[in-house]
Amino acid sequence: MTSPDPAFDPERNRLIRLANLRAVALRATQLSQQLPNLLDGDRSGGRWTRRHWAQASILASLGALVVALVPGFSNALQTGDDAHPALTTMSLALPPAQAKPLAAAAQRTWYTVAVQPGETLGAIFEAQGLSSATLHRVIATDAVRDMLSRLRPGAELGFDIDDDGALRGFRFDRGATERVQLSLAGDEISTRVIERPVDRQTRVITGEITNSLYGSASQAGLSPKVIHTMTDSIFQYDIDFSREIQPGDRYSVVVEELWREGERIGTGEVLAATFTTGGKTYSGFRFERDGKAAEYFTADGRPLKKSFLRTPVEFSRLSSNFGNRRHPVLGTMRMHKGVDYAARTGTPIMAAGDARVQFKGWQRGYGNTVILDHGRGYTTLYAHMSRFGDIRQGQRVPQGRVIGYIGATGLATGPHLHYEFRVNGAHRNPLTQTMPPPEPLKGAELAAFQAHVAPALARIQQAEADVRYAQGEVGDRDRSVASATRGNGRAG
Repeated sequence: MTSPDPAFDPERNRLIRLANLRAVALRATQLSQQLPNLLDGDRSGGRWTRRHWAQASILASLGALVVALVPGFSNALQTGDDAHPALTTMSLALPPAQAKPLAAAAQRTWYTVAVQPGETLGAIFEAQGLSSATLHRVIATDAVRDMLSRLRPGAELGFDIDDDGALRGFRFDRGATERVQLSLAGDEISTRVIERPVDRQTRVITGEITNSLYGSASQAGLSPKVIHTMTDSIFQYDIDFSREIQPGDRYSVVVEELWREGERIGTGEVLAATFTTGGKTYSGFRFERDGKAAEYFTADGRPLKKSFLRTPVEFSRLSSNFGNRRHPVLGTMRMHKGVDYAARTGTPIMAAGDARVQFKGWQRGYGNTVILDHGRGYTTLYAHMSRFGDIRQGQRVPQGRVIGYIGATGLATGPHLHYEFRVNGAHRNPLTQTMPPPEPLKGAELAAFQAHVAPALARIQQAEADVRYAQGEVGDRDRSVASATRGNGRAG
């Protein structure tokens, strides 16, 4: 036991408190007896002065203090054992401590590894300190076996390794919306597919050509996929991007952006686009009809896909036009019955339209040549190929199918495509030949199309209006800054 503190004397403290209480009570009694005389002696005309009110306030305060303290007199005056009541100790039963949840003990800690160029799954597992036996067990699962063929640089793989260095879990993304997760427990491996919802948001990007379409569009924020859709799916029938594009041309694109768990993971479909060149604006709007694959239509509902492509070679330049010219090899004046597109050797050549392969082989000065029969008297010829595509004579090929590759076989001074367009055997200039337009949407399909494209059309119009307004508000001294901004594009 602990000995009592000699400086602490309960009896002495009790006497001091008692003396203080008696002094307060005595002073309160004296004031209560003096107050009537004080008030009567100083009353002037039956009215209280400021002094009267101050004395009354002091008395009221002392009275309240006495009322609060006097009930303690009986306890303060007690002596003996009653002043220090005996203490009783009781034992209380405490509730049992809750056991640590098993889920918390087995909580997983995932960390991710990004696949580097040239890196294999075996090298990644070895870098994590995992054995080859563990790797073989994981590869044996169907999900991982399929994933190996699609393992690309930048892909993220997740690992869960316990304190003993054993693999408890392995996961990877299978596409944009699914994650495959493997759980290892002893000799058992279970596979679970986790759905990862993707939020699709639309964005409007506008820009102006300053040097090249690809360079300007990339600076504006368009991905190579979106640029390719513009040039090869939407405007390939109306615009020859190899020779018609010039600085000052403008474009606007409504594109889907894919977001997952607050992170932008890429772009989706191009919903609409406009392109202004040569003083004319072309437009295309994505629309699905009758369960068919999505197509692009003009604002009035006419399909953009035409019977023939404007140019069967991407990323090329027009090196020789249709008409009389001096032959670069023979040196004589003769009719050039087609157009030439210069490009690097090996550049793919596409079928200008749906057709049957009429000829595939060597033709004197043409070198490796393919002739396509499109029906209704239309044929096209492709010459000077370095090699043929995976086609055979008599086979039907769709528009856009690769039929060969740029070369310099036959009478050619450099790699290029010689392209001819014939109608009932007569050569026509493929750059000026007009084709009958396709039938537009009608009735219920047209109404559904107009309702579908209205939001995208409104966003493009608003974005272009904002750009024009901004240009009009810029002063002469700020025009150089505004020009640079327009050149880099604008997103809305």
